Amino acid sequence: MTTIEDVLAQQKAKNLLAPPSVKPAAEATAGSITFNLYNSTTSATVNAYVTGLAVNNNSATYLLQSDGVTPYYPSNPSAAGGAVNANCAIPLGGVGSTTSITVPYTKGGRLWFSVNGTITFLLNPSSTGAHLVLPSSTNSHDPNYTVAWDFCEFSYSSAEIYVNITYVDFVCLPIALDLASTSGTVGRISGLPADGLATIAKNLIAQNDSDGAGWNRLIVNNSDGSTLRVLNPTGAIDSDPSLFANYWTDYLNKVWTQYISTPLSIDTQSSWGIVTGHTSNDRTSITFPSVGDFTKPSAADIFGQNTGTFAAKNTSTSNELLNIGARISSAINRSTLLVDPNQPDGETVSSYYKNPVTNHYARIVHATNLDGKGYCFPYDDVTNSSEADQSGYLRDPSPQSLLITVGGGNAMVKADPPA
Repeated sequence: MTTIEDVLAQQKAKNLLAPPSVKPAAEATAGSITFNLYNSTTSATVNAYVTGLAVNNNSATYLLQSDGVTPYYPSNPSAAGGAVNANCAIPLGGVGSTTSITVPYTKGGRLWFSVNGTITFLLNPSSTGAHLVLPSSTNSHDPNYTVAWDFCEFSYSSAEIYVNITYVDFVCLPIALDLASTSGTVGRISGLPADGLATIAKNLIAQNDSDGAGWNRLIVNNSDGSTLRVLNPTGAIDSDPSLFANYWTDYLNKVWTQYISTPLSIDTQSSWGIVTGHTSNDRTSITFPSVGDFTKPSAADIFGQNTGTFAAKNTSTSNELLNIGARISSAINRSTLLVDPNQPDGETVSSYYKNPVTNHYARIVHATNLDGKGYCFPYDDVTNSSEADQSGYLRDPSPQSLLITVGGGNAMVKADPPA
């Protein structure tokens, strides 16, 4: 049996979107919202796509058709790799134009863009309905591998809309968000400037020239040598497990030594309150009494935050351990465990990424974004309660419309959205 949480986790981990077998309740009434898509690229050939689970249609997988209004519900195919038998590419107008679409209540939604090419979605059969096979940024055999594409994420219901930009998997196209509320306020995530991808690639090369750790190997180039996308470290490790294999070793040894005598306090920012741990007597783990422990993670565990010691455990305290692990792994990515034993409420954003051994992908991507915001690892929303969010999300219980800008040519911090 799969819940909505299960299938959304699968979408992130396996690039597959499928209906859950345990259906959440439908909304009492139908609802929709206008997405305004602004072409700020230098190309007249930009397509948009919408995918997700339709809240008011039994959580079925859907794509919007090319009219930007009509949902398409694919039938369960007879074999893997089935075709999507509808035109679901929504063409944007020319440079500087806005295209409006209508989006229904949706869970696990993504708004995709492709520039100078189209995205191919495929279908796999399953017992709950068609699995939508999503593009892969790392599989060179994927039909979309050489296409410039990217997405933002959203969920929309009668309770609220939630939307975020994401760099958890890779960086490609600049995307900015402007969420207008019926109250008259407008929230904004500014995204990358037009040259953001090139800037990130240049700075990763410079970082690799400095430490030789392999940061340049996150860069995927086009056949002409220009940058197509930049992978996050987890994606690069998938292709070469030896990458960053010993990168964190000395840092983790120092952390484990520090918490022999110093308590590590984790504010779960939830009903568990503040929990305290110490390095175990044999120095193999950091132990939180009556809760569980964490052994030293691998590089993949750190960058991905959901494997090895940070994976879900089959214990009565599993959820609490996941919460603690999210805070520890985020502190490792930001390299703050040696300077702050009170996580995360003892931290300031200005202290992030100051150690030479850090997640330089996250450091560089945050620094390149015009407002510094955007998910660069899964738990980039872990933060000091009094500090500004770094993860690049917006939410509103009474949304009026959402403007999504692709291309970065008009991205400005706190600027008025394009007319």
